Amino acid sequence: MFVVIFGRPGCPFCVRAQQLAEQLESSSAIEGHRYVDIWAEGISKADLEKTIGKPVSTVPQVFVDQQHVGGFTEFDQYVRDNALLA
Repeated sequence: MFVVIFGRPGCPFCVRAQQLAEQLESSSAIEGHRYVDIWAEGISKADLEKTIGKPVSTVPQVFVDQQHVGGFTEFDQYVRDNALLA
């Protein structure tokens, strides 16, 4: 399982999503993760909307194995629902 997080600098929920992904990776619950700084990469919310297929108003936007999960709250719930952390 691989996690990709699209976020921006100064976003506290982006930091929390990244910390959760690091925790999952260190406990071997996922194979790895990648954090994409949308500002540094020149990715707009419109670009994310095209990828996700629905309006995007916030970051982070989290994908698990290329499937859109949602923001931090949805990612955290996904981890809980799938018992990825002990």
